[in-house]
Amino acid sequence: MHKTSIILSFLVLLHIIFTNPTWCISPPITMFNAPNITKPGCPRKCGNLIVPYPFGVGLGAGCSKSVLFDVFCMTSYDPPKAFLVAAMDDQKNAMEILDISETQLRLRNQISYSCFNSTDVISPRMSDFITFNLITPRAPYSVSGMANKLFVVGCHDKPRFTGSFEADTFTLDDDGVASCRTNCSSGATNVVPDQCNGKGCCQATFPKGLRSFSVDHFDSNHTTTVTYNPCGYSLVADEKRFKFRGVADLKDPNFINKTIYEAPLVLDWVIPNNTCAISELDRDNYACKENTTCVDAANSGIGGYHCRCLPGYEGHPYLSPGCSDINECADKDSSPCSMICTNTPGNYTCSCPSGYTGDGKKNGTGCIRQFPALKVAIGVSLGSISLLIMVSWIFLTSRKRRNTKIKERFFQQNGGLLLKQIISHNKEDNMDQIKVFTIQELKVATKNFKDERIVGKGGYGTVYKGVLTNNQIVAVKRSKFVDETQIEQFINELILLARVRHPNVVRLVGCCLEVEVPLLVYEFISNGTLYDHIHDKNRGSWYSWNNCLRIAMDSANALAYIHSIPIIHRDIKSSNILLDDCYMAKVSDFGASRLIPINDTHLSTVVQGTLGYLDPEYFFSSQLTEKSDVYSFGVVLAELVTRSKPLLPERQTEENNQNLASLFVKSMQHDNLFQILDSQLILEASQEQLMAFAKLVERCLSTKGEDRPRMKEVARNLGELWMKTQDFSAVTTIMYVS
Repeated sequence: MHKTSIILSFLVLLHIIFTNPTWCISPPITMFNAPNITKPGCPRKCGNLIVPYPFGVGLGAGCSKSVLFDVFCMTSYDPPKAFLVAAMDDQKNAMEILDISETQLRLRNQISYSCFNSTDVISPRMSDFITFNLITPRAPYSVSGMANKLFVVGCHDKPRFTGSFEADTFTLDDDGVASCRTNCSSGATNVVPDQCNGKGCCQATFPKGLRSFSVDHFDSNHTTTVTYNPCGYSLVADEKRFKFRGVADLKDPNFINKTIYEAPLVLDWVIPNNTCAISELDRDNYACKENTTCVDAANSGIGGYHCRCLPGYEGHPYLSPGCSDINECADKDSSPCSMICTNTPGNYTCSCPSGYTGDGKKNGTGCIRQFPALKVAIGVSLGSISLLIMVSWIFLTSRKRRNTKIKERFFQQNGGLLLKQIISHNKEDNMDQIKVFTIQELKVATKNFKDERIVGKGGYGTVYKGVLTNNQIVAVKRSKFVDETQIEQFINELILLARVRHPNVVRLVGCCLEVEVPLLVYEFISNGTLYDHIHDKNRGSWYSWNNCLRIAMDSANALAYIHSIPIIHRDIKSSNILLDDCYMAKVSDFGASRLIPINDTHLSTVVQGTLGYLDPEYFFSSQLTEKSDVYSFGVVLAELVTRSKPLLPERQTEENNQNLASLFVKSMQHDNLFQILDSQLILEASQEQLMAFAKLVERCLSTKGEDRPRMKEVARNLGELWMKTQDFSAVTTIMYVS
């Protein structure tokens, strides 16, 4: 035994020499507060770490519940350090224990990394790969799926995560890996501290109950970012303890030494083998002592249970004599009772002496001396009522005055004076048709914005159905935020949208500016979104080649019209195209739209839009042009004729991980178009018509904006194609946007 211990100590020491930094963290805190937390004669601590039973210091020393709870104390450090050894599949992989709580262990972490210079990888290749393995199936530990997450830090990194349960091994699915891919703009200008959303940092979850896992850099290259991010890192860490510091982390040469302690790995531990119901039948091996309760460890994923003191008791639930009653009445200063406190097993009672009333509790009514003077009580009551009426009147008057001032402040803050001034100077230009509503009018119209009036939700706000006093049905859009620095631009765009008079654009009725975030009022379109009609197969009666062409043509005409103003919509998608009762298309939701200044061809903006529809050229360059709308509209056209969603998780395989846009383009290139088109359209339309439509869609989906047609050309081509499907004797004219 002595020889084995020496060899084990040597192996652990080698591991620490190569991985441990020279600095340490503050002492951990245990959640066991009993006077005696260890077996008699066993050490209470290893260095700064308190080691409570069922854990014990020493390998095979008999201080723990079983050898799998043994903690190896490395005394060659000052102060000594504790390691989890017996539960690991390889003693060389022993990990330093930082904290032991009632249900979890926190271990010094491992980090996979790859570092680059301007031409190649410069870090050791083994650094790409980290593993963590527990003995299965006996170990009472599992990697916490509730507390941990997979984190990746870097500018161009994608990890590969493999984990195993008792018998099965799994790889984090493509959705999970795809959701944890990092990208940065040049110089990492889009990286924001504390935001792990894919820009410099990403995160992903995994199932509970894992016994082992491995992480390696599946895709990492920093040869072009060495000046501000030479290395990429991957780790599994405590979600609450990991803090992303933005660019400071991307170029920090001390990132690993700092993070392995600041962001530990969390293990769930249990009393193993059985549930509470089964374990309570075996009293000889049952771990819970007197005055305790057994709690099944449902979150561990490996079964087992924990022991806790009953309410009103304290002590150690795993060591005899277990938990003892807390005498809440022992200390008068900390007693919960104001006068008389009586201790009971696991509880207490409060009471008042004769001549007093109340519940006797300090946090309740306490003890109040009875007062016999009824007249005084009546007088006080009448005086209180009079005072209450006066205070209420003052309060209501003050609140009404305050609310009026707040409304006036919001009205001015949101550009109300500017709007009135422009309206008064432009009455000959139909500007008097913009109605400025009060918030009270819109509350009445929407029944105080009740949930039952919600007709749509999006990234920019919520839309309510409203009925005005003249019985006009409207849609009231309640945005989530407004940029106060862009109020003048907001008013100009509002006025510009009010000038829009096109049968295929949802008409702006008015606005309300006396609230913190302005409300916009639009005409109400009754038949829902194009997205709902495409993907709800129960609404298939409308779906035909003729209707698809007409909806596409109407939408294109509307977009060509707003481009001529010029306005870029910036969020074209099928859920922003509404259909009326006659299935006429109307483009809506200009919350993300931008007005292009005269003589300018593009705007540099923060990238906004919807995944699946977003122009890749705009995504990477932040240069917004009208061709960005053309790309998004191309996705809508592909969605219309394939009845497939823009993101295709059901089609993602290792060889075919793509969205609808890339699938459509590849199908055209490989002459597989008719395999993805809706079968009904194949039966109704001629092959020539479908190919003409598909070639137009393919041009719209070109990766380079300069290769895409203008929306005016798209509208003209769709109109010509639609006209060829009609009976020329019944068609007298087709309207095109000039």
